[in-house]
Amino acid sequence: MPILSSPAWPYLQPIVLLISSNVFMTIAWYGHLRFKSAPLLAVIVVSWAIAFFEYCLAVPANRFGSAVYSPAELKTMQEVITLAVFAVFSVLYLREPLGWNHLGGFLLIAAGAALIFHGRGVTAEDRHPPRRSGRCRPDRELADQRAAAWRNGPRGVAAGEAPAPCRSVVSR
Repeated sequence: MPILSSPAWPYLQPIVLLISSNVFMTIAWYGHLRFKSAPLLAVIVVSWAIAFFEYCLAVPANRFGSAVYSPAELKTMQEVITLAVFAVFSVLYLREPLGWNHLGGFLLIAAGAALIFHGRGVTAEDRHPPRRSGRCRPDRELADQRAAAWRNGPRGVAAGEAPAPCRSVVSR
């Protein structure tokens, strides 16, 4: 089963996009430190151009991710991914060693992230309670069904299967 049609894809897509965006962001913010003789204005312009691609990945990551994660969860993932990408970049590109104090601090931040995700069993329905309106949101319905399939195993909606009809008057 290809990964893009997997019921896990709605959960993995924002993570893949956030990792990719953080690579661009880290290069934009810190890549110039190996070229300290370059004019500051040139560094700002080049960094801004690189950051454009970071935004092109981060914004969709949050848009798509909001179907299965809360904003607090998305922000937490982004921060943990930022630290992981920066740690690798710092060691490999900047040739800056990481000490025990850096690793200890990163572990404390990871513990905070674990706290944010504690009780992850909360469903999209709990985060986005139904409200009365005449609109039907099949994209939200399909995302909810795929999320349920991921939680419940093979009883859920298969990839490519049409979503169930929207609820009559209640929609998200």
